[in-house]
Amino acid sequence: MSIFGKIRDAIFGSKPEARTPPPTPASTPTAASPAKAPAPASIPATTASESRAIPVLDVTNSLDSMPGADRLNWRTSIVDLMKLINVDSDYESRKALAEELGSADYTGTAEDNVWLHQRVMRELAAHGGEVPPEFRD
Repeated sequence: MSIFGKIRDAIFGSKPEARTPPPTPASTPTAASPAKAPAPASIPATTASESRAIPVLDVTNSLDSMPGADRLNWRTSIVDLMKLINVDSDYESRKALAEELGSADYTGTAEDNVWLHQRVMRELAAHGGEVPPEFRD
């Protein structure tokens, strides 16, 4: 599992991967009767779009409610954020996370860590998290 995947799952909770299979029943009727193909095709499309709908989670409240949140500066520190959710925060893990999120030249500087924290927050927002703008910018 990716480092960001671990972060996402720690905050949002693990999501069952069983949401993708609904198109399978539609493929059988589509193959059996071409005249009825439009109706089954529209049903899986709706099901697929519904499964893509991501519920909104208040990331701030979720992180604040975790044990130790009051002792860590997770709002601005990527290291503290990773510590809070029990994800390894060493240099190698942060470098791997930066590479996952699009930075091949992560060196661990303060600027890199600020960028990484903001990027993680943007990704959490993209995955259905409600993240205040000051954490993303």
